[in-house]
Amino acid sequence: MIIEFSVKNFRSIRDQALFSMVKGPGDELEENNVLQIPDAPAALNPLLRSGVIYGPNAAGKTNLLRALVALQALVIGSHQRAPNEPLLVAPFLFGSKARTQPSEFEIHFIVDKVRYQYGISADQQRIHEEWLFAFPKGKAQKWFQRELEPEGQTSTIKFGDKLKGEKELWERVTRPNGSLLATAAQLNSEQLTPIYNWFANKLKIAVGKQSWNQQPIATLNLLEQQQQAKVLKFMQAADFAIAGLSLREMDGDHLGALTRNMPPALRDLLTSQLSQSKSVQILTQHQTEDGKRIDMDLSDESDGTQKLFCYAGPWMDSLANGHVMVVDELHDNLHPLLVQYLVEMFHNPELNRHGAQLIFTTHETSILNQDLFRRDQVWFCEREEDQSTRLYPLSDFAVRKGTENIERGYLSGRYGALPFLKAITEAFG
Repeated sequence: MIIEFSVKNFRSIRDQALFSMVKGPGDELEENNVLQIPDAPAALNPLLRSGVIYGPNAAGKTNLLRALVALQALVIGSHQRAPNEPLLVAPFLFGSKARTQPSEFEIHFIVDKVRYQYGISADQQRIHEEWLFAFPKGKAQKWFQRELEPEGQTSTIKFGDKLKGEKELWERVTRPNGSLLATAAQLNSEQLTPIYNWFANKLKIAVGKQSWNQQPIATLNLLEQQQQAKVLKFMQAADFAIAGLSLREMDGDHLGALTRNMPPALRDLLTSQLSQSKSVQILTQHQTEDGKRIDMDLSDESDGTQKLFCYAGPWMDSLANGHVMVVDELHDNLHPLLVQYLVEMFHNPELNRHGAQLIFTTHETSILNQDLFRRDQVWFCEREEDQSTRLYPLSDFAVRKGTENIERGYLSGRYGALPFLKAITEAFG
């Protein structure tokens, strides 16, 4: 579970932006929207099950999620990274000082009921700082702290006595562009491996090309495990006309039809590659007026139905295993009631029994109401005059509990984070 996340000097985010999943004052929607962690230290309670981010285009909403992508990549990509391979960080470009400074990321999260604080700063060439603190029973323990020496060539690492293992080996083999956390985990550190695994397995992010809209693998796995009934129930929320789901393995005839009009060299290459792995066709069934069922290829369904199919696997997997799901533009191609349906699954204590969290951006304002969200679950991104991003929560405003129409307040400009439409219309005057 994520407690809070901060980022500084990354893309449009110049000054530190802090996003928190900590419950604020107030008991509204507490039963459904707030996570309680049984038998955990009091400092870990309570957290929020979801957080939503609003704001105009180009305000930095996606960059906040990309910062999580960058942090994850700095950790889990370390052991695969070549010694001189550049890191996927990008500083704020519209300030002369910021352009020369590293990007900085810090996250507070929970693994096995223990809170951890991990941070890392880096430019494209190397890691400048890295730190990890653990809080068993709520008391801080420094596990390691890494700093780049003033000459910029070597780093020093200070280990805490509570961290056990081959520390000298970890320090010796950690590359300038690799994280110490990942290096030690790859060398089987008993204490650090669960933390590395949290970044690798518990943090699920769908931003840009990583979107599940292009990767329905998790849903396919459910179908192959004969869990069609679960996926079908999920899908029928979007299209009640779908009566069934199935997979059809593609044989040589299907492959031939797929590659028939391709140039010979490309056809031979694809046929060779596809023939070495199982290729399947996803079929939906619809019932006709005379009671028969007709098969349709999933690609013939609406964009929204296809997207919900891709979300079915990750959604159910995350709820079952307590993952943190991070989704950009959740509303895209989905009806507002479907967006609400997806969010409410995370708010449902019967479905979400293992501390799963949902963090997402959207432009869908119809769900922006106090029946679905607490005031501390709603965040806004605004673009400043210097082109930097400012992130702030709805709880910064005096919102009347349970009565104020926050959708109307947002669209009327009370909370900011709206596009400058007047300037656009004046361009056509």
